[in-house]
Amino acid sequence: MLLALLGAVLWGLAPIAGKVGLASVDALAALALRTLMASALILGFVLGAGGWHYLERVPARAWLPIGVEAVLAALVGDLAYYLALKYGQASTVALVMAISPLVTLVSAHLLLEEPITRLQLAGAILIVVGVFLVGAQAR
Repeated sequence: MLLALLGAVLWGLAPIAGKVGLASVDALAALALRTLMASALILGFVLGAGGWHYLERVPARAWLPIGVEAVLAALVGDLAYYLALKYGQASTVALVMAISPLVTLVSAHLLLEEPITRLQLAGAILIVVGVFLVGAQAR
């Protein structure tokens, strides 16, 4: 849980750096640069942690869903996020992006047949109310 909290804090700070960086840069160019930097870092971590055999052990059946996730999140989703961040307020964009767990909750229920608990449902309702409030404020 501590790592999830760390991830949330880092994701919360990232839009601030992104907004500053996007001030004078095209969103697609910024996404390409960020992706290249992240890829180089990840490759360094993989090689530093023992080598290429980690990638060789990925089963063939995992390549397609990982590739789909890459296109949805790291390409199209991040491009939409960068464009929203470039032209919108970082605080508003981040709050609207917070609806993604709701999309995951519903998709996991429909596609993976995962149950939805009462606490998850309550959290989903709070997310919808929060996004509605942010949208109402923007008008």
